[in-house]
Amino acid sequence: METTEAFVGLTCVDCGESFDAETSHRCPDCGGILDPTYDYDRLDLTRETFESRRFDTMWRYEELLPFARDTAVTMDEGATALVEAPALADRMGVERVVVKDEGRNPTGTFKDRGQTVAMTAATLHGATDIALNSAGNAGQSASAYAAEAGLDAHVFLPDRAGFTQKSMTLVHGADLTVVPGEIGDAGAAYADAMADHEDDWYSTKTFVTPYRHEGKKTMLYETVEQLDWEVPDAVVYPTGGGVGLVGMHKAAREFRDLGLTDDLPPMYAAQASGCAPIVEAWESGAEHHETWADVDTVFGGIAIPNPGASPLILDALEESDGGAVAASDDAILDAAIAVARETGIEMGATCAAAAAGAFELAERGEFDADDTVVLLNTGAGSKDDDVLRGHLGTV
Repeated sequence: METTEAFVGLTCVDCGESFDAETSHRCPDCGGILDPTYDYDRLDLTRETFESRRFDTMWRYEELLPFARDTAVTMDEGATALVEAPALADRMGVERVVVKDEGRNPTGTFKDRGQTVAMTAATLHGATDIALNSAGNAGQSASAYAAEAGLDAHVFLPDRAGFTQKSMTLVHGADLTVVPGEIGDAGAAYADAMADHEDDWYSTKTFVTPYRHEGKKTMLYETVEQLDWEVPDAVVYPTGGGVGLVGMHKAAREFRDLGLTDDLPPMYAAQASGCAPIVEAWESGAEHHETWADVDTVFGGIAIPNPGASPLILDALEESDGGAVAASDDAILDAAIAVARETGIEMGATCAAAAAGAFELAERGEFDADDTVVLLNTGAGSKDDDVLRGHLGTV
């Protein structure tokens, strides 16, 4: 299996055992999450290494990814804009707010960063079919990348997934199963189907494949480079399963350890108060979440009552000296409208948890006047146009 020079394999975050790249999913020994690992001593990377390259796709960081750019299943994802938002900086009382606008990816979300790496792994492992369950956006993204790779996709979505995501999953040619209930119900249906097809379906499900968080770490690489190598004072991330947050924290450690930056940016998980298991765990000082019993939020993308990687998320918050914050549905929708009207940025309704969370953190005095705050807009506002328009109370 062709890999990049520094990529040495996969390490289980639970038992610590290491495996080569031929291992495709969970730890064969304990079932834990596998994390790509590298021999960084093989690399000679400087700021000039990246500055000399076109800012075109996330694959410009290929030395820090498992697979080479010329093997990638790609649609030119990444290299998204970092948009200045002075009106939001004034509102928060900080020097600078910037929005990492992931809505500019091929299918309109940051999910494309994870699927490009996971789908590349699938093709290199000889897969013919991929499968996953999703709250919506990852299913649409996987369907698009499977189409690009010439693979058949099997996608399991809860019925609360958005109309756009369901429609485009079908448009891309996937085999779509819509399951009554929440994402956990879609996950159960996916698991049943996988049991019947374990020999011929390749999973690109979050934290089952080792590669989705690995693709999403590139958001941090880009952000730091776009800030002229200055580490931001806060990164606020709308958090459900926390894949992007875990990936970005890993990237921050890599840049620091490679001598490209000096510090880790504080990471903040922002959730909806109607489904906030990470916030609850953080505030109680727990090392693992408790499953959220009664999901009560319209934001399906972050309505993840049982985030299986919560220890990784909580570790990232603690190590980076960050935190966690929850906001009501009304506050999140108000924030999405405020961002659209005050900056012109079309922030997805679910993604606006980052803005609402940042407003709340500012109210608490979490930020200083000279801070730079990064908000992750993980998906385009057009994904949720009906929800946003409905909040305005207009026809």
